[in-house]
Amino acid sequence: MSASVSTVLAFGLLLTACGAGEDEAKVAEQCDRTLSPAAVGALEPVLGTKTFEWGGTGLDRTSKALIDDQATQGHAPGVPSMCKIGAAGSRLGMRVDFRLNDSEDLYDDGTDWSAQGRHLYGMGREASTDNKAAYLFVGCTSPEMKGSDQKPAPIEAVLKFDTSPKGAYPANTPATREAYLTVLHSVTLAVVKELGCENNAGLPENPVFEAKKWRGQP
Repeated sequence: MSASVSTVLAFGLLLTACGAGEDEAKVAEQCDRTLSPAAVGALEPVLGTKTFEWGGTGLDRTSKALIDDQATQGHAPGVPSMCKIGAAGSRLGMRVDFRLNDSEDLYDDGTDWSAQGRHLYGMGREASTDNKAAYLFVGCTSPEMKGSDQKPAPIEAVLKFDTSPKGAYPANTPATREAYLTVLHSVTLAVVKELGCENNAGLPENPVFEAKKWRGQP
Protein backbone atom coordinates (compact mmCIF):
# COMPACT_ATOMS: atom_id res chain seq x y z
CA MET A 1 0.00 0.00 0.00
CA SER A 2 1.41 3.40 -0.92
CA ALA A 3 1.77 6.30 1.49
CA SER A 4 -1.18 8.65 1.68
CA VAL A 5 -1.11 12.05 0.05
CA SER A 6 -2.02 13.29 3.53
CA THR A 7 -0.27 12.55 6.78
CA VAL A 8 -2.83 11.31 9.28
CA LEU A 9 -2.15 12.95 12.64
CA ALA A 10 -3.35 11.87 16.06
CA PHE A 11 -5.15 14.83 17.60
CA GLY A 12 -7.36 14.45 20.69
CA LEU A 13 -9.88 16.75 22.29
CA LEU A 14 -11.44 16.67 25.73
CA LEU A 15 -13.01 13.25 26.29
CA THR A 16 -16.54 12.57 27.42
CA ALA A 17 -17.52 9.47 29.39
CA CYS A 18 -20.57 7.65 28.10
CA GLY A 19 -22.49 4.81 29.73
CA ALA A 20 -24.79 2.19 28.23
CA GLY A 21 -27.80 3.63 30.04
CA GLU A 22 -27.83 6.91 28.14
CA ASP A 23 -30.81 7.67 25.95
CA GLU A 24 -30.56 7.76 22.19
CA ALA A 25 -30.25 11.55 21.99
CA LYS A 26 -27.28 11.54 24.35
CA VAL A 27 -25.56 8.73 22.44
CA ALA A 28 -26.00 10.68 19.21
CA GLU A 29 -23.84 13.50 20.59
CA GLN A 30 -20.73 11.33 20.81
CA CYS A 31 -17.92 11.83 18.29
CA ASP A 32 -19.66 14.98 17.07
CA ARG A 33 -22.91 13.16 16.32
CA THR A 34 -21.34 10.76 13.82
CA LEU A 35 -21.99 7.50 15.69
CA SER A 36 -25.41 5.94 15.28
CA PRO A 37 -26.95 3.92 18.14
CA ALA A 38 -26.17 0.80 16.10
CA ALA A 39 -22.51 1.84 15.89
CA VAL A 40 -22.34 2.41 19.64
CA GLY A 41 -23.88 -1.02 20.22
CA ALA A 42 -21.35 -2.58 17.86
CA LEU A 43 -18.47 -1.21 19.93
CA GLU A 44 -19.48 -2.93 23.17
CA PRO A 45 -18.39 -6.50 22.30
CA VAL A 46 -15.30 -5.28 20.44
CA LEU A 47 -13.94 -3.17 23.30
CA GLY A 48 -15.37 -5.40 26.04
CA THR A 49 -17.11 -2.57 27.87
CA LYS A 50 -20.38 -0.68 28.04
CA THR A 51 -18.73 2.52 29.27
CA PHE A 52 -16.66 4.50 26.80
CA GLU A 53 -14.54 7.60 26.43
CA TRP A 54 -14.75 9.61 23.24
CA GLY A 55 -12.49 12.13 21.58
CA GLY A 56 -11.48 13.48 18.19
CA THR A 57 -11.36 16.65 16.17
CA GLY A 58 -14.98 16.75 15.03
CA LEU A 59 -16.94 16.67 11.82
CA ASP A 60 -16.39 20.25 10.71
CA ARG A 61 -12.61 20.22 11.09
CA THR A 62 -12.25 16.83 9.41
CA SER A 63 -14.37 17.92 6.44
CA LYS A 64 -12.47 21.20 6.03
CA ALA A 65 -9.14 19.36 6.17
CA LEU A 66 -10.25 17.03 3.37
CA ILE A 67 -11.40 20.02 1.28
CA ASP A 68 -8.05 21.76 1.84
CA ASP A 69 -6.15 18.58 1.01
CA GLN A 70 -8.03 18.17 -2.27
CA ALA A 71 -7.53 21.83 -3.21
CA THR A 72 -3.76 21.68 -2.63
CA GLN A 73 -3.32 18.24 -4.21
CA GLY A 74 -2.29 16.61 -0.98
CA HIS A 75 -0.06 19.35 0.41
CA ALA A 76 -2.35 20.41 3.25
CA PRO A 77 -1.13 19.88 6.84
CA GLY A 78 -3.05 16.62 7.11
CA VAL A 79 -6.33 15.27 8.43
CA PRO A 80 -6.43 14.72 12.22
CA SER A 81 -8.30 11.76 13.68
CA MET A 82 -12.03 12.26 13.31
CA CYS A 83 -13.01 10.03 16.22
CA LYS A 84 -11.24 8.17 19.04
CA ILE A 85 -12.95 5.50 21.09
CA GLY A 86 -11.91 3.57 24.17
CA ALA A 87 -13.03 2.06 27.47
CA ALA A 88 -13.62 4.61 30.23
CA GLY A 89 -10.42 5.26 32.14
CA SER A 90 -8.22 4.05 29.30
CA ARG A 91 -6.05 6.07 26.94
CA LEU A 92 -8.46 5.18 24.15
CA GLY A 93 -8.35 2.12 21.94
CA MET A 94 -9.72 2.64 18.44
CA ARG A 95 -9.64 5.56 16.02
CA VAL A 96 -11.29 6.56 12.75
CA ASP A 97 -9.13 8.52 10.31
CA PHE A 98 -9.86 10.10 6.93
CA ARG A 99 -7.53 10.98 4.07
CA LEU A 100 -7.39 11.33 0.32
CA ASN A 101 -6.07 8.15 -1.22
CA ASP A 102 -4.09 7.05 -4.25
CA SER A 103 -5.43 4.23 -6.43
CA GLU A 104 -2.60 2.07 -5.08
CA ASP A 105 -4.22 2.24 -1.64
CA LEU A 106 -7.09 0.04 -2.76
CA TYR A 107 -6.81 -3.52 -1.53
CA ASP A 108 -8.58 -5.22 -4.43
CA ASP A 109 -5.44 -5.22 -6.56
CA GLY A 110 -5.51 -8.81 -7.74
CA THR A 111 -4.05 -10.16 -4.50
CA ASP A 112 -6.14 -12.73 -2.63
CA TRP A 113 -6.06 -10.93 0.73
CA SER A 114 -8.53 -13.45 2.14
CA ALA A 115 -5.57 -15.76 2.63
CA GLN A 116 -4.37 -13.23 5.20
CA GLY A 117 -7.76 -12.96 6.88
CA ARG A 118 -9.02 -9.81 5.13
CA HIS A 119 -12.56 -9.89 3.73
CA LEU A 120 -14.06 -7.75 0.96
CA TYR A 121 -17.58 -6.30 1.13
CA GLY A 122 -19.92 -4.62 -1.33
CA MET A 123 -20.12 -1.12 0.11
CA GLY A 124 -18.85 2.17 -1.32
CA ARG A 125 -16.08 2.00 -3.88
CA GLU A 126 -14.43 -0.69 -1.77
CA ALA A 127 -14.77 -1.96 1.80
CA SER A 128 -12.61 -4.52 3.53
CA THR A 129 -11.83 -5.63 7.05
CA ASP A 130 -10.08 -8.19 9.20
CA ASN A 131 -9.92 -8.23 13.01
CA LYS A 132 -7.29 -5.47 13.17
CA ALA A 133 -8.52 -2.75 10.82
CA ALA A 134 -11.34 -1.82 8.46
CA TYR A 135 -11.14 0.31 5.31
CA LEU A 136 -13.87 2.07 3.37
CA PHE A 137 -13.16 3.88 0.08
CA VAL A 138 -15.65 6.26 -1.52
CA GLY A 139 -15.65 8.74 -4.39
CA CYS A 140 -17.12 12.15 -3.59
CA THR A 141 -18.52 14.56 -6.17
CA SER A 142 -19.27 17.84 -4.44
CA PRO A 143 -19.04 21.59 -5.11
CA GLU A 144 -16.85 21.67 -2.00
CA MET A 145 -14.21 19.39 -3.53
CA LYS A 146 -12.11 21.01 -6.24
CA GLY A 147 -12.28 19.18 -9.58
CA SER A 148 -14.57 16.46 -8.27
CA ASP A 149 -17.10 17.22 -11.02
CA GLN A 150 -14.51 15.82 -13.44
CA LYS A 151 -13.17 13.08 -11.17
CA PRO A 152 -14.69 12.16 -7.80
CA ALA A 153 -12.45 12.98 -4.85
CA PRO A 154 -11.06 9.64 -3.57
CA ILE A 155 -11.68 9.46 0.18
CA GLU A 156 -10.41 6.68 2.41
CA ALA A 157 -11.77 6.01 5.90
CA VAL A 158 -9.83 3.75 8.26
CA LEU A 159 -10.82 2.21 11.57
CA LYS A 160 -7.97 0.71 13.56
CA PHE A 161 -6.55 0.32 17.03
CA ASP A 162 -4.32 3.09 18.37
CA THR A 163 -2.11 0.40 19.83
CA SER A 164 -2.40 -3.37 19.83
CA PRO A 165 -4.96 -4.34 22.49
CA LYS A 166 -3.67 -6.10 25.57
CA GLY A 167 -3.70 -9.85 25.13
CA ALA A 168 -4.92 -10.16 21.55
CA TYR A 169 -7.10 -8.60 18.90
CA PRO A 170 -10.76 -9.67 18.83
CA ALA A 171 -11.38 -12.93 16.99
CA ASN A 172 -11.61 -12.59 13.20
CA THR A 173 -15.28 -13.52 12.98
CA PRO A 174 -18.18 -12.17 10.91
CA ALA A 175 -19.49 -10.46 14.07
CA THR A 176 -16.19 -8.62 14.63
CA ARG A 177 -15.87 -7.57 11.00
CA GLU A 178 -19.47 -6.39 10.82
CA ALA A 179 -19.02 -4.41 14.05
CA TYR A 180 -16.02 -2.60 12.57
CA LEU A 181 -17.89 -1.83 9.36
CA THR A 182 -20.94 -0.60 11.28
CA VAL A 183 -18.82 1.97 13.11
CA LEU A 184 -16.82 2.97 10.03
CA HIS A 185 -19.92 3.29 7.86
CA SER A 186 -21.66 5.51 10.43
CA VAL A 187 -18.78 7.98 10.70
CA THR A 188 -18.06 7.98 6.95
CA LEU A 189 -21.71 8.61 6.10
CA ALA A 190 -21.68 11.65 8.38
CA VAL A 191 -18.54 12.99 6.70
CA VAL A 192 -19.80 12.60 3.11
CA LYS A 193 -23.08 14.27 4.09
CA GLU A 194 -21.14 17.15 5.62
CA LEU A 195 -19.11 17.46 2.40
CA GLY A 196 -22.30 17.46 0.32
CA CYS A 197 -21.19 14.44 -1.73
CA GLU A 198 -23.60 13.56 -4.51
CA ASN A 199 -25.72 10.53 -3.62
CA ASN A 200 -23.83 10.34 -0.30
CA ALA A 201 -20.79 9.12 -2.25
CA GLY A 202 -22.67 5.92 -3.01
CA LEU A 203 -23.13 4.91 0.62
CA PRO A 204 -26.48 3.47 1.73
CA GLU A 205 -28.13 4.67 4.92
CA ASN A 206 -27.32 1.35 6.57
CA PRO A 207 -24.11 -0.71 6.28
CA VAL A 208 -23.96 -3.58 3.78
CA PHE A 209 -22.41 -6.87 4.84
CA GLU A 210 -22.58 -8.64 1.48
CA ALA A 211 -19.26 -10.42 1.01
CA LYS A 212 -17.52 -10.06 -2.36
CA LYS A 213 -14.83 -12.07 -4.08
CA TRP A 214 -11.40 -10.58 -4.60
CA ARG A 215 -10.44 -9.80 -8.15
CA GLY A 216 -9.14 -12.97 -9.77
CA GLN A 217 -10.78 -15.31 -7.27
CA PRO A 218 -12.57 -18.24 -8.92
